Amino acid sequence: MPVRRHSRKKKTETASFNHKPSPEVVSVVSHKKRLLKIISKKTFLYVIGAIFIAFSVYLFWGLPNPTRLTTHPAPASTKILDRHGNLLYEIFVSERRTPISLSSLPAYVWQATLAAEDKDFFQHKGFSLRGISRAFVNTFFRRQLQGGSTITQQLVKKALLTDDRTIRRKAREFILSIAVEALYSKQQILEMYINQIPYGGTAYGLESASETYFSKPAVSLSLSEAALLAALPLAPSYYSPFGSHPEQVQIRQQYVLDQMLDNGFITAGEHASASATPVVYAPPPSIKAPHFSLWVKDLLIEKFGTDMVEYGGLSVTTTLDLPIQEFAQSTVATEVGKLKREKVGNGAALVTRPKTGEIIAMIGSKDYFDTAADGNVNVTLSHRQPGSSIKPLVYATAFEHRLLTPASVIADKPTCFLQPDQKQYCPQNYDNQFHGPTQARFALGNSFNIPAVKTLVVNGLSDFVATASAYGISTWKNASDYGPSLALGGGEVSMLELSTAYGVFSNQGQRVDLNPLLQVQNQFGKVLYEVPSYEISASVSAKLSSTQFYSVGSKNFQITSVSNTRVISPETAFLISHILYDNSARAATFGTSSYLNIKNHPEVSVKTGTTNDKRDNWTIGYNPDLLAAVWVGNNDNTPMSAIASGVTGASPIWNKIMTYALGDLPQSWPVRPADVIGTTVCSLSGLKAPESPAADCSPRYEYFLAGTVPSVEVSNRRDIPIFRPSQTPASTRQLLENPADIEYQNHAVLYDPLNMSLCLDCPGGYGPADSVHLDRAGKAILPR
Repeated sequence: MPVRRHSRKKKTETASFNHKPSPEVVSVVSHKKRLLKIISKKTFLYVIGAIFIAFSVYLFWGLPNPTRLTTHPAPASTKILDRHGNLLYEIFVSERRTPISLSSLPAYVWQATLAAEDKDFFQHKGFSLRGISRAFVNTFFRRQLQGGSTITQQLVKKALLTDDRTIRRKAREFILSIAVEALYSKQQILEMYINQIPYGGTAYGLESASETYFSKPAVSLSLSEAALLAALPLAPSYYSPFGSHPEQVQIRQQYVLDQMLDNGFITAGEHASASATPVVYAPPPSIKAPHFSLWVKDLLIEKFGTDMVEYGGLSVTTTLDLPIQEFAQSTVATEVGKLKREKVGNGAALVTRPKTGEIIAMIGSKDYFDTAADGNVNVTLSHRQPGSSIKPLVYATAFEHRLLTPASVIADKPTCFLQPDQKQYCPQNYDNQFHGPTQARFALGNSFNIPAVKTLVVNGLSDFVATASAYGISTWKNASDYGPSLALGGGEVSMLELSTAYGVFSNQGQRVDLNPLLQVQNQFGKVLYEVPSYEISASVSAKLSSTQFYSVGSKNFQITSVSNTRVISPETAFLISHILYDNSARAATFGTSSYLNIKNHPEVSVKTGTTNDKRDNWTIGYNPDLLAAVWVGNNDNTPMSAIASGVTGASPIWNKIMTYALGDLPQSWPVRPADVIGTTVCSLSGLKAPESPAADCSPRYEYFLAGTVPSVEVSNRRDIPIFRPSQTPASTRQLLENPADIEYQNHAVLYDPLNMSLCLDCPGGYGPADSVHLDRAGKAILPR
């Protein structure tokens, strides 16, 4: 029995082990397995999807908008041009770029780029599998450097992405290239490309490259030159003609020409001719008229902001005339070099058109690049003492207020000026002599000092400072800061201010502020600033002086009008100009033949100025068409040795510049207004000459403002005390201390504007020294 139980148990266990599950159980198990497989697949897909999304985010996050190619163009250089389109200076931060239109170029210029970079450009849709394959084979098997990207891809890389060699950048480039091809035409893409790519150094874009290497616009490139420029973008530094492998650019240039021939862009004859034509490079570009150009840059930044000037691609047509500028620069450098013995180390010059305020030339120093001598300092903007060149403003103020006339007699005799709270001022003349009774015409023409100071105190110092501001002198703020020495240049001015002031005389009493700008355009051709002007034909401009019109592109223009301010009457302006071109009026000091005379232009008015300490020497002259101002001295303000104005110093420089600038222009005399009256006056008294021939007073002709013609000279003789030892009018001290040496004689007597008596015919001279008392406004307190 036990055995049987045991075998039953085993059988049961065996039976249990071999038992097959029921169909219901099998169904449940299979369902669970399928469910697990589905869950596994979804998990896998989710994981893959998540990875794909993460990669897409990584790839496309921050992807640039391809429309930025036109809405945010690449930074472009600002070009400062002279009045006829000559490049003076190009402003850029790191990339020198000037956009150019594809349609303006000869076909072979842009075809050279296609032959060098992407001959299938017009067939593909942004990428080329053949190009990529060929680049791979040539680079890794044949060891030949060759790009595989299309022009579209290169544009995207340069303008929207970076040069990073990563899969991410390449994928982004691929996507953006397709987008760019969809948004823009092939012509637009090619135009953006040639304006974007680097050509070596700071030259970016075809136009800048053409100007950098050949000093010409891209529209004027020859086939040989175009092929050479097309050779550069592959490796600008390696192929640079100014680099260490200049022969390589010739090999690359020939490759481009061969490709142009193979692709039907040029004929065999054109290929042969271009291959045989040597390329002549221009010298490296440099700044021209540096003081002027950098000053204009500062003005542009004030007007338009730094970003617009450095990145906005402005085209700035200035007033400068480059040939006159270069002649003036050379003349200043040459003539200053001759003045070493006179201890002159520097010079500056300014040429303007008074009618319009245009600056024709600006030379800020003898050599901008002489850093050891502070050559980069622009002396035309610096404040220097004007010396006697300020005197025309002093006399003009007196004429305008009818305090003096050109025939007014002023005593040029030792005189001290006493002003409250100031040291007495006793000026001397340049020649250390005194000239007795002197009419204003000759006092100004010969630049006598004492009459000029007396004229200032007749005006009143405060009134003169206020009047000077109307002339454009902005540096004199408070009259209390100055004394009677202001008549001799004791207050500093800039050359710009002084030229503006002299322009008032040239412009019949109206001030026209100086202006260096004619037109400013942005890179899209929109005019941001321009002076009022009208277009003239080429035939008309051919008959004009280069300073009488300006050019923008192929068009010529003349200025129509400028803003002006009435400062003095036309009558007063005429009187000053007439005195300053009267060669006989200055003959006593300068002689009849000096550098103040311009050949064939006797109508040029001119004044010199030298400070008493010989630190500044000036010559300024003008006619209605042109004005030139010249200064010589030292930047460190050390004095010069003897400088004879009109003979050495600034005058020879002024004469040469003015002669060159006037060129073949006809004489241009100032117009005499109707209210300027001419009559004869006596040479000694300045009074109107009697009509009777018997009363001979050596008459001469003089001009006056209407209503200021003097009375007819009559006998005005008096008994006056004479000091016997000197035979001169006795002083108060001589009358008191030496009564035995006094005798009374009958002489012709006249009183000057300061009510000082003058003996016109005393054999011993003009009498004792004068003392003139001034009030706190710097005006003479006249004796009763």
